Amino acid sequence: MSLPLESQTAQAGSVGQAVKKPGQLRRLARMLLKSKTGTIGLLIVIVVVFMAVFASAIAPHDPAKTQAAQRLKPPMWMEGGSPANPLGTDNLGRDVLSRIIYGSQVSLMVGVCAVAVAGAIGVVLGLVSGYFGGIVDNLIMRTVDSFLAIPNILFMLVILTVLGPSLTTLILVLGFTNWVKYARIIRGEVLSVKERDFVKAARTVGASDGRIIFTHVLPNVISSFIVVSTLSVATTIIAEASLSFLGLGIQPPTVSWGGMLSDGRQYLATSWWVATFPGVAITITVLGIMFLGDWLRDILDPRMKARAK
Repeated sequence: MSLPLESQTAQAGSVGQAVKKPGQLRRLARMLLKSKTGTIGLLIVIVVVFMAVFASAIAPHDPAKTQAAQRLKPPMWMEGGSPANPLGTDNLGRDVLSRIIYGSQVSLMVGVCAVAVAGAIGVVLGLVSGYFGGIVDNLIMRTVDSFLAIPNILFMLVILTVLGPSLTTLILVLGFTNWVKYARIIRGEVLSVKERDFVKAARTVGASDGRIIFTHVLPNVISSFIVVSTLSVATTIIAEASLSFLGLGIQPPTVSWGGMLSDGRQYLATSWWVATFPGVAITITVLGIMFLGDWLRDILDPRMKARAK
């Protein structure tokens, strides 16, 4: 009769770790306000998301509209600039500020969707590898090693060259080449969690492997996934910008920050603003996401809580 009681206690402990206590959100908000980097990161992310969602309402001009008479117009604080184009215009007379605002849509879409694809693949394979071990573990981990042996940028360039650049292809390529980090991290966490008493108790009372994995193991490793995913969004945005800069990412007329960098690189000596402001947008966005990710790591990882600001 002790086994059912032990199982219930173990299950309650497992679920208790995943369920938020009353007032948890308020405590997290206070901890966030105490962290300068976390607060700055959250504000930056909110601004970028706001720009992406309401781009059509806040952008002063059509990002694709060309005006030959207005080409390479400087920012409004420089001689020859105009408040109508606060950050100047590019080589086709398109408003730089409007293009930056619309470019945030692509960056966030690619970053979030690619991470979702990579996370779905990596988490499932990491759970299976860590839980079952043996031949399954060896097969998955050798596949991971094979992916790690190939430079990501080279792999992505080859696939995009063969399949042709498009938004969907870019998201799938970025997701398919970045799942290995999730698989390795989740596998390591699962190897530890599956040896805990509540997992052994669930196995003893006859719980299926699927139930144990998704009810007891997954809730205890999800914090690591959240932290890695947050930081991966930042690196994915950089990867998208790099591929678009090389001409294998987002294609015109769709606006992307990497494409804007590519368009403006030949004008750096004479019209620096064409490439500089998209570069600044990428830098600020990536820093904001990484600041927020660092804060989440400090909060969700018990070993790092002592360092939380």
